[in-house]
Amino acid sequence: MGTAFMVLCGAATLVGVVALVVLLADLALDGAPRLSWSFLNSFASRFPERAGVKAALLGSVWILALTALIAFPVSVAAAIYLEEYAPQTWVTRLIRLNIANLAGVPSIVYGILGLALFVRTLGLDRSIISGALTLSLLIMPVIIIASQEAIRAVPSSIREAAYGLGATRWQVVRTQVLPMAMPGIMTGAILALSRAVGETAPLIMVGAVGFIAFAPTGVFDSFTVLPLQIYNWISRPQEEFHQLAAAGILVLLAVLLTMNAAAILLRNRYQSRR
Repeated sequence: MGTAFMVLCGAATLVGVVALVVLLADLALDGAPRLSWSFLNSFASRFPERAGVKAALLGSVWILALTALIAFPVSVAAAIYLEEYAPQTWVTRLIRLNIANLAGVPSIVYGILGLALFVRTLGLDRSIISGALTLSLLIMPVIIIASQEAIRAVPSSIREAAYGLGATRWQVVRTQVLPMAMPGIMTGAILALSRAVGETAPLIMVGAVGFIAFAPTGVFDSFTVLPLQIYNWISRPQEEFHQLAAAGILVLLAVLLTMNAAAILLRNRYQSRR
């Protein structure tokens, strides 16, 4: 029974890999001819030969950078508090349970929350900062859970040895626990940001628009993102726009891989210090 299950799992994995390779090959065939500096440096247009992803690319970079700057420190701080400082009571257990539940909430719900809280209540309008704050709420539960697991995996003997040498709790956390837990924390952050880079529904709710002919210059500007631009192109009947959509997907994959590579390098740097 176990052997049959492993064979089925292996066959399913192989089918998935083959499907992914075929999909990427199809995207490359359709989109690669459209990739050029002009495509990257042009704004959206109703004429396919003039259309580009400049506004969407810059909007995605703005959103991702702000989301990482907001979500990462807040999530890690929350994980440190829950694991190292919070008393082990039913309140703490309830908070952990709710964080785990929030990780499975559909992204559109976060979009509705962002619209009500950031756009209307706080008056941030339909801007980049509203989108970044909304995506931060979306990915924080994932980062918190991963950070808690990484901190929990640090041996208690490390803490006890540091306490025995007279270190304070914060010194133990800062100099011993966090450096050892950082590779696991970075892994969780990579997964969370990878989810955020492809999200569209919550950003539409907080005001991402389908057509922008200018580059955002501040956090209160209007914005669009690559997934929304790709959707707008693929929904048009002309074949030229479908090719533009394929090129946009390749650009989105490049952004995702670049971001993941940078995070992996940081994680490996922390691992080498251990």
